[in-house]
Amino acid sequence: MQPKSLYAAIDLGSNSFRLEIGQMDAGQLRRVEYIKETVRQGNGLDAERNLTEEAMERGWDCLARFGERIAGFRPSHVRAVATQTLREARNRDVFLAKAKRILGFPIEVIAGTEEARLIYLGVSHLLPQSPERRLVVDIGGRSTEMILGQQENASTLESYRVGSVAWSMKFFPEGAWTLSSFKSAEIAAKAVLDEAQVLFNRSHWDTCYGASGTVGAVADVLTAAGWPEEKITREGLSWLKDRLIKAQSPDNLRLDGVKEDRKPVIGGGLAVLQAVFDLLQIDEMQVAQGALRHGALYDLIEREGTQDVRSAMVEWLAQRFGTDKSQADRVSKTAQSLLQALLPASAEVAPEERQRYLKKLNWACQLHETGMRISHSDYHKHGAYILDNTDLQGFTLDELHRLSQLVLGHRGKLRKLELALDDIRLVQQLMALRLAVIFCHARRDPELTGLDIQCDALRRIVSLKVSAAWAEGWPQTAHLLREESNAWQKTDWAFQLQIG
Repeated sequence: MQPKSLYAAIDLGSNSFRLEIGQMDAGQLRRVEYIKETVRQGNGLDAERNLTEEAMERGWDCLARFGERIAGFRPSHVRAVATQTLREARNRDVFLAKAKRILGFPIEVIAGTEEARLIYLGVSHLLPQSPERRLVVDIGGRSTEMILGQQENASTLESYRVGSVAWSMKFFPEGAWTLSSFKSAEIAAKAVLDEAQVLFNRSHWDTCYGASGTVGAVADVLTAAGWPEEKITREGLSWLKDRLIKAQSPDNLRLDGVKEDRKPVIGGGLAVLQAVFDLLQIDEMQVAQGALRHGALYDLIEREGTQDVRSAMVEWLAQRFGTDKSQADRVSKTAQSLLQALLPASAEVAPEERQRYLKKLNWACQLHETGMRISHSDYHKHGAYILDNTDLQGFTLDELHRLSQLVLGHRGKLRKLELALDDIRLVQQLMALRLAVIFCHARRDPELTGLDIQCDALRRIVSLKVSAAWAEGWPQTAHLLREESNAWQKTDWAFQLQIG
């Protein structure tokens, strides 16, 4: 087994997959190992936006090597995140199903704004403390992230679908670097990035930092040629573009500092970087040491403490839609108590895993009435729609959809759920939430004394025993529980109510 203080982050980028292993030492994160492999999955999307078999095989092979290195790590100390290519890929579920088995850990497809948040988190942690207003730019293989922030707090986050791999394929398909192709690539990049002129206007920041990918590659070339270290200037960009045009193609390029795996995509990346400089009136860009993978590591560490950004975002969304906080807390307290009874003994569900299920159930309880601001009729459907169509910092797309399904399923018929009810933990969370809403229907603390609830997961039966006196004292609740039993009859699960 690995020491408890080891953490691992995996970045499944469009051009490269990266593994960063860090260790907490005296309150600081210290690098233990870093592995980068050029996978270039972004090149593997066909005209229908499906990953080719070859692209998937390259990814699986890489993840097998990463998985061997982090075998034995605690699940809560590993975070693997996938970005733009897998956001776009229509057959991503095919790739991810096998990828998760090979790696041995979950893989999260994150939204563009979440990618931006993690990039800023990684960059800011590795910069000196300063009150300066920062602009951070990360040009990846198929997307470009821009963030405004101060110290460790990001204020504006955006992701644009333009990157080194995509632009190299589109504007330099045969690797032909010409003045006209660069001009076309830069104009097209500016068209995509046009709104950035307002959001990231020069008046909004003091210092510009570039992170990872293209920025690092360009900086390496310029430094090797004698330009100032860790800095990119307009003059440097012009010089590099001139050298690429003179070389005409990647095969002819002879420049110190350019790695072989970067040559095929440096033209597209350079065109996007030039467009960013022009649009945002950047004269020079500092090269940052932090990146997405570092942000994922710091995020893991913060989740172990009291700074899980996801909880803060749930609270923000609930406040924004004016939910009844006292009712949400009442439902949450009841639902968590029920889930504790429904979950197997601690020998089968580790305390760490149990707390994760309880936390996510609490989020669903806090948000189950968000749709009421839109309409009291079918408010659960409106709440689910909100969760499926919003970007909440810290959440993956799959996490948000799972939350949306809990909100959607907390009342009414169960056939509307997209997630299969063969996920035992989901069913237990859903059952706990639905019953809690019933017990709290009068918007006051429920009387649960003497109730006995059990779950037979093998037979897919949840049974609830109440006394005849309880049912007589709470007739409306007893009626709703009978209706709940009927609702589950149309599924593979059964909810059995026993009175007496």
